Amino acid sequence: MHRVPEPEHHERHRRFLRAFTSHEPAVRAFVRRLVPTRADADDVLQEVSIVLWEKFDEFRPDGDFRAWACGIARYKVLAWLRDKGRDRLVLNSEVVEMLANESLQAESHLEQQRLALESCFEKIPSEQRDLLAGAYRQNVKIQDVAARSGRSVGGFYQWLHRMRKLLLECIGRELAEEPLS
Repeated sequence: MHRVPEPEHHERHRRFLRAFTSHEPAVRAFVRRLVPTRADADDVLQEVSIVLWEKFDEFRPDGDFRAWACGIARYKVLAWLRDKGRDRLVLNSEVVEMLANESLQAESHLEQQRLALESCFEKIPSEQRDLLAGAYRQNVKIQDVAARSGRSVGGFYQWLHRMRKLLLECIGRELAEEPLS
């Protein structure tokens, strides 16, 4: 059997963990769209995580981790449905397959939108970017952000509306430039 040198093996582990960590929210969202409750999604995602780790030897650092993980998640959801099949509140596997396919397509589009938003957000001058991000922080009072901007609350909301509109237009341009997949 071919033995991978220790440093290379550790680097593959690091890459796997980085990929898993960065894609876990998307895989969780994928599973969540296919099962009825958050607790069910947590149970399925735990099983998906175990299978991903068990299949570590199949992990390709240059591959599409999200697609790989969502493929495993799809099978785990179907197995969960089979096990819960007697429950009247569970969707049948054909409906779940249809939802899974649509969910993967939507996930891909959402990822493109997220990347376009990041690109457009970076084009905004840093002071305005800080104010914009500040308006969406948890437990923040919009009055405080407005005061920091030197605007009244009403003026800040108008500025915020203009910034959202500019971002939306930029995202539209970014997405229009991408080749169709």
